[in-house]
Parts: sequence; structure tokens; C-alpha cells
Amino acid sequence: MPAITEMTLPELPLERADFCADPMPFVEAARQHHPWLARFSAGYIVHGYKAHAELLPQDDKLQPGLGGIVEYYGLQGTHWARFMNEMMVGQSGATHQRLRASVQGAFTPRSANTARPRMRAVVSHLLDEWAPRGTFDFADFASYFPVAVMCGLLGVPVGNIPGIKHALELQIASLTLDRAMIPAFLAGHDALWEWTGELVRAREASGAHDDGLLDALIAAKTAGQLDETELRFMLMVLLVAGYDTSKNLLTLTMNMMLDRPAMWQRCAVDKAFCAQVVEEMLRHSTIATFYRTVVEEFMYDDVLFTKGQMIIFATPLAGRDPTAFPDPMLFNPERVNTNRHVSFGRGAHICLGMFIARAQLEEGLHLIAQRLKNPRLAGPRQWRLFLPAWGLRELPIAFEPAPAG
Repeated sequence: MPAITEMTLPELPLERADFCADPMPFVEAARQHHPWLARFSAGYIVHGYKAHAELLPQDDKLQPGLGGIVEYYGLQGTHWARFMNEMMVGQSGATHQRLRASVQGAFTPRSANTARPRMRAVVSHLLDEWAPRGTFDFADFASYFPVAVMCGLLGVPVGNIPGIKHALELQIASLTLDRAMIPAFLAGHDALWEWTGELVRAREASGAHDDGLLDALIAAKTAGQLDETELRFMLMVLLVAGYDTSKNLLTLTMNMMLDRPAMWQRCAVDKAFCAQVVEEMLRHSTIATFYRTVVEEFMYDDVLFTKGQMIIFATPLAGRDPTAFPDPMLFNPERVNTNRHVSFGRGAHICLGMFIARAQLEEGLHLIAQRLKNPRLAGPRQWRLFLPAWGLRELPIAFEPAPAG
């Protein structure tokens, strides 16, 4: 059987603007040469649904995390590299279980439902400020929502959201595989590291306690379950993971609704339908890409995966696989799918925050639809790079403002 390095595979131009705006012509052409595997500039990309579902749980062969990216940039030995290698996302086995256990109580379905009033309060406050304008960049608006929600879950003041957002954007830029971004994302990492340190020191010095996630993490440190670095890395992971995914998916949802006014009107009056819309968006146009490194040679579907290769799992494309989802480009919130989408991953590393993400997207969509009537495009869309989190950088809209109900 051929080694992956010896195969003649189609290449997907992930960095090109036309791919980011509409990847499907490229993907459909690539499927003619191989049904689920392609190359990209820095490694290999899995785009088929079945391969996602079967390979993502195999942590023993495909190491989760971002160590391969550290090597790609040649930044071994930096503090940023330590974060990328040691954070929870990159761990397996007992270490992963220990780190995950320190926070998983805050991310259960019950905890997500308990947080819904806070989510509604956050988005209502944002709408009170933004809706009277009648026009704005929806991507900019959406970026404030998840940061404020996460600060609420942590039990810390919202503080300087623009500054936090900027640092998060810079840290996320490390996953674009653009070497020109090295100084920027190192600066973003340093800013987040200092901010989390200030949070922990201030909370410990004050002796305050409000049962937020930060207090739970400090208690875990006191009990010896986490050390100081692990605690701060956990805070950084939660902020980064919760920020880019939620704001991008909410913006993509608005983009989808611009051409579906009847669905948008229904979202304003039917929260259960909002949940269906969110689930269909996760299937049709999810945003995150999972990074893996081959740590043990293995065979899958007549392909020999060789040690050391970087593999990315393109979940936005897996949900559009016609062998798994009939008529996949049709957006239908009421469709009945035989297969479960892979937006949150599979196996031990399935997304910790998936219940929080669903809840805040449902609550946000329901309230936004009530306050922004007849939304329509008010300028050109600007697309983000496909890696690491696909979506819209700018989505200017105009609408008729409605008062809070």
C-alpha cells in the first residue's frame, strides 16, 4: 500500500481568497482524485466524513495538539511553544484526564443551562448598544459576545474586552501557518499570559469567592490537582477556544439567514427552531479545524500514514460530504440526519465547551432575531483564512431596529 508521502494527491489551496470564499469547487474537483484526502501547503488534509469519524478518536496514532506547528515555525524553547505543547488540548491519557477533570464540571449540560440567563443578559446589553445604529459589521458585533460570556463563567470582571479580543486574535493567528505572523502571535501570547497571571493573583489576594470557574481552578491548584502554569494555560485555552468558534459560527449563521427571511422571522419567535438552525449550521458550515501529528505508523483505508506528518481534519468540509449527508449544500434545519456531524470532534478530545457553545448560540440567535428586523447585506463580505477557524472577517448589514420586548 502506498505511503501518504508517495501518493499523488490533489492540493487544496487553503490560503487563496477564492478558496476561503467558496471552497466547494476545489473540494469537488479534489474528490475526483481521492474521496477523502488531499494535500495542502504544510501537510495533508482529511476532508471526508467517514475518515473524520474513524480517525479522530485514535489518539495513540494521531497525537492531538499543536506540537507540529511549533516545529513548523521553528520556535522550540519559547514560552509560546511550552503553551502549545503542554495545554490540555495537546495532552493524552492520564494527564489529559486530570486537566479535563479540573474544569469539566463547569461545562456540563446543566451548567450550560444555568448560564443561559447570563448569556441572555450579555447579548441584550450588546443589542441595546448596537441595534439603534441600524447598520454595523455583524462580525465585529458578534466578537464581543463570547468574551463577555466566558468572563461571566470565570467569575471575573469583563474589563477591557477590546484588549482581550486583540490578544486572542493574535494568539489564534499562530494557527494560520503564516510565518510572517510570528512576532504578532508571540506578543498576543505574552499579553494573555500576563492577563491570566493578574487575574489569579488578584483573586487570591482578595480572598473573594463567587463560585465562578476561576475559583474552581484556584481550588484545584490548592488541592494539588493543577500547578500555577497549568492553571493559567487552562484559562488561556478556554478563552481562545470559546472566542473564535462562537463568534465565527454566529456570523456565518447571520450570513445564511440574509437569504432566508422566513427562517429569520421564525428564529425571533421559536427558540426550539433556533436550536435546529444552530445544529444545521454546525453540520453545513462549521468553522474549526483539528490538528494532529502522526506519532505511530499505521494503515487506514489503503493509505499508510507515516510518522511525523502533520494532518489537519477539515470539519467544515466533512459536513458537506455527499456520502454522509444527502444534498449536503441544502441548508435545512428540519432535516433528519442518519450521521452525527463532527463539528465538536470525536473521542476523548471531544469539545469540552460544546454545551456552552450550543446554548449561547441558541440564546444569541433568538434575541438578535427579535431586535434586528429585515437584515440585509450592506457591503462586501470579507472572508477569513480557512485555517484555523473559517468564517467571515467582515459582514456589514443594515436592518430595522426593534426595541427590547
